Amino acid sequence: MNIEQFRKAGYQAIDRICDYYYALQDSKFPVLPDVEPGYLRPLLPSSAPESGEDFSQIAEDYQKLIVKGYTHWQHPSFLAYFPAGFSFEGILGDLYASSVSNPGFNWLSSPSCTELESIVLDWASKMLGLSGSFLNASGVGGGCFQNTASEAALVAIIAARTAYKAAHPDTKLEDMRIYTSTQTHSLGLKAGVILGLTVRALEVTREDNFSLRGHTLRSALEEDKKKGLHPFILIATIGTTSSGAVDNIAEIRTVVTDFPDIKIHVDAAWAGMALVCPEFREMCYLEDINAIADSFSTNFHKWGLTNFDACPLWVRDRKYLIDALDITPPFLRTAQGDAGTVIDYRNWHLGLGRRYRSLKLWFVLRGYGVEGFQEHIRKAVDLNKVFVELVSSSDMLSLCAPPSLALSVFRINPKPSTLNQATLPEDALNDLNKLFYGRISVRKDIFLTQTVLNGQFCIRLAIGSAFTQDVHIREAFKAITHEGKLTLEAWDWLLPRGP
Repeated sequence: MNIEQFRKAGYQAIDRICDYYYALQDSKFPVLPDVEPGYLRPLLPSSAPESGEDFSQIAEDYQKLIVKGYTHWQHPSFLAYFPAGFSFEGILGDLYASSVSNPGFNWLSSPSCTELESIVLDWASKMLGLSGSFLNASGVGGGCFQNTASEAALVAIIAARTAYKAAHPDTKLEDMRIYTSTQTHSLGLKAGVILGLTVRALEVTREDNFSLRGHTLRSALEEDKKKGLHPFILIATIGTTSSGAVDNIAEIRTVVTDFPDIKIHVDAAWAGMALVCPEFREMCYLEDINAIADSFSTNFHKWGLTNFDACPLWVRDRKYLIDALDITPPFLRTAQGDAGTVIDYRNWHLGLGRRYRSLKLWFVLRGYGVEGFQEHIRKAVDLNKVFVELVSSSDMLSLCAPPSLALSVFRINPKPSTLNQATLPEDALNDLNKLFYGRISVRKDIFLTQTVLNGQFCIRLAIGSAFTQDVHIREAFKAITHEGKLTLEAWDWLLPRGP
């Protein structure tokens, strides 16, 4: 393909992308694809072509074969997992970034890539209300894109391990402990597996709204210290995946004053974006995060209007990362790096090469402004309030945890129809709700996900698509209640009968 052929194909690609989003915002196709596992292999050749093909045919095959297999994460009725960020500004940012194909591993490899990242992550840090300690401009702390929140946590744990071993060189790795809660994302356990370190998941309770409390942490730290173990990092969460729970950072702040060697990483992959709105900062413990967090991560590619991937990790002290990750062979040395006058981001994450993600976030931040981000977050929270009101008015559904921003967790919990009718035991309710979710999950017009909260089977509804409106929430509730009624009818039919 030459430049003019690219120009022509590019025009067609933009037209087709626009047509796709017109159809998507009008719900002209379902959320989930109507395909079966393995659908694609019989439709494609078994090996790559020997000679290059005309791009018009490649583009046609994309439309005919690939698009039909997409789950449409930006669909107005996509209410599963957490949202996948999207904006047209983000698409264009990715297009421009791809056009230069720059690995950006140090300043000299492309100065604007490094410098834009340092500036745009300072913009983002200020927008979220993070302490000035986390700014790249501080010369001490700073932010850097990681691939995902899981990798951000892994990097934070590696840095914490290195810092602890430097201060306590005789410590054995098998005696070191990572702390999470039982509601922390699997990133904590996975990091332990990768690094060969033990993870202790601290129990959280329904009574505490699944939040990690200070007394639970203190008890675990004191118990492990008495055993001769070495606590070195806690992963605290703002907005857990299952219920949107927020760990009690204020109480954690009090506890860790007595354990100065322990580092605090705050995983705010989803809910961290709510910090753009001042009214949500107290419930997310921003003041305490700014006081004690050694690192903080959130995903602009979830609730932050930015196309995947865009996951900043901010650290209070960049030396914390560089001491753990700096390996500089002769062929990577530069005069600027040796002089210490630039940031070489290769020393802030696991890889060497890195994607040029700052450009799309720069486009998005400029295109929406702080007010646009606030409007986006508030809209999703308000739509969740609509869903909560509908659930509260139902005699069939109930919430399993307090609503959290744009996330609700619910289940069938039918009210007794008579005073003498017994309520269902928990095991039976779980079986009933598995049947209920089974019915919901085969629908193509809405998409929700399941979870388990301390043994209770639940269904999650998470709002975040920019295309979702009030009507889509009401339609989703209508579909949910329809399946709920059919589930109860089937359940009643399945119950054993008397002689």
